[in-house]
Amino acid sequence: MAQRMAIYMQDVVDIPTELELARYMEERGFSEIWQGDNRLARDCIVVMSAFLARTKMLRVGSGVLPIWTRNPAVIAASFSTLWEVGGKVDGKGRVMLGLGAWWEPIASRVGVKMRLPLTAMREHIEVIRRLLSMETVTYHGEFIHLDNVSLDVVYGDRSPRDIPIYIGATGDKMLELTGEIGDGVCLNYGVSVDYVTRALGLVEKGAQKAGKTLEAIDLPELIVVSLSDQNPAFALHAGKKLAAYYFATEPHIMKASGVSEEIADQAKSMMGWPATEADYERASVVIPEDLVRNIMAVGTAAECRAKVREYVDAGVTCPILYPLKGNIKEVVDAFADGF
Repeated sequence: MAQRMAIYMQDVVDIPTELELARYMEERGFSEIWQGDNRLARDCIVVMSAFLARTKMLRVGSGVLPIWTRNPAVIAASFSTLWEVGGKVDGKGRVMLGLGAWWEPIASRVGVKMRLPLTAMREHIEVIRRLLSMETVTYHGEFIHLDNVSLDVVYGDRSPRDIPIYIGATGDKMLELTGEIGDGVCLNYGVSVDYVTRALGLVEKGAQKAGKTLEAIDLPELIVVSLSDQNPAFALHAGKKLAAYYFATEPHIMKASGVSEEIADQAKSMMGWPATEADYERASVVIPEDLVRNIMAVGTAAECRAKVREYVDAGVTCPILYPLKGNIKEVVDAFADGF
């Protein structure tokens, strides 16, 4: 498979099944797997370690780890450990660190006050990168304070950890920051191809600040795939339900997708928290079909492949496919032989 392809895992299937699917993906030529640290359901680091232990070639990433929930020194130690678990393929480590600024309403409900996200992200990446380079770090910023701290590897390999750092960015300022300080951007799902084109322009603008080109930045993107050859109408309906949920609960995605406030307000009025299946069904009726097709790959396998190709043509380096219906093996088979 010439084109890099990945699957995004959340918690739609149990972990033993995820592990079997990871091995199947590897057999079918997929290059990567990204595990969500979604809601308060699954810890991505735990599942990533299992993926690395069960596979030989797949690269494994966090999609994405909130910066507010762990000390940056602990993040560095955790990913150094994952790097050891995964070993190397062709001389390179198999671990990717994706970081994000988390989201509401979870953050405030657990007592996290998210402020100055650009400053917080910059400080975390600066410190984590230095620690993974096996430096001893003293750092005093707005959020991070370290005094003579290093990864305390006594008996193991003390060489620098080649772990690329990605930022899960959606807003303009975070996209630009990603180009400046990140190794890659993990673009959000539920956005249009036009949004991707504009987003990559912002990433390039940030890269130029640091004397880099856009080609120096990896550009993967999460892409919702709601696929069914037997019942494409059902696949479309599933896409409508997801769109209703995100437009109601995550306004930054709504804004990025160019959704009218009227549609978003209608969806929000029908959606509780935590949202129930009945909420999804009720709110889905306000989501137009053309909107769903603009921001997701829905329908038959052929329709889904064609949509993902649009994102790749726009500059996405690795589609990270999110099988919305939980039919992960079917999605893998649909994309294993390319577009």
